[in-house]
Amino acid sequence: MEVKLWNDKREREMYENFAELYAIIKATEKLEKAYVRDIISSSEYETECQKLIAHFKTLAFTLKDTVPSIERFADTYKMDCPAAINRLVTSGVPATVEHRAAAAASATTSAAIVAECVQNFITAMDSLKLNMVAVDQVHPLLSDLSASLNKLGILPPDFEGKMKMKEWISRLSKMGAADELTEQQARQLHFDLESSYNSFMAALPSAGT
Repeated sequence: MEVKLWNDKREREMYENFAELYAIIKATEKLEKAYVRDIISSSEYETECQKLIAHFKTLAFTLKDTVPSIERFADTYKMDCPAAINRLVTSGVPATVEHRAAAAASATTSAAIVAECVQNFITAMDSLKLNMVAVDQVHPLLSDLSASLNKLGILPPDFEGKMKMKEWISRLSKMGAADELTEQQARQLHFDLESSYNSFMAALPSAGT
């Protein structure tokens, strides 16, 4: 005895779409696992993933009234496909695209911090040239410079500039706000700033900036 799953053409089309959606989710789960295990190349993964995402979006729009929740659909048919749900529903783009976007954002952030460090170096050196040698004038400038250097992840903890600014800040903290650097101290600080700046600029290319 033949058992029909549908009563009319509309129901038949709905179940066929369900089957297609099921297949897309399963295929995406396998593709994600293959990519994570390095079984497939990044370019192959991205091409196939974009196809699956495109098919999924079209089908999900078609089924928006009958399948309002993809997660619920997966639960109903006992589909254990968390990677596919994340890729198709949450992310909507291949992992390779996500990685490129993250790398670009990181590079942009690093470039902004580098610019901030350069500005703080120059401001501190220029201030000394203008004879701004009082502790309450010098201390904030060195604190800003130290903070910007510490934000830049490409610099090692023992980077020359970090160490020297830490030493100077510690020295200034023991002095009164109205105290002034002697000519010798100001000259040494300017030398340390210039030396640290040159080391900083030299470190950038080797760090890939």
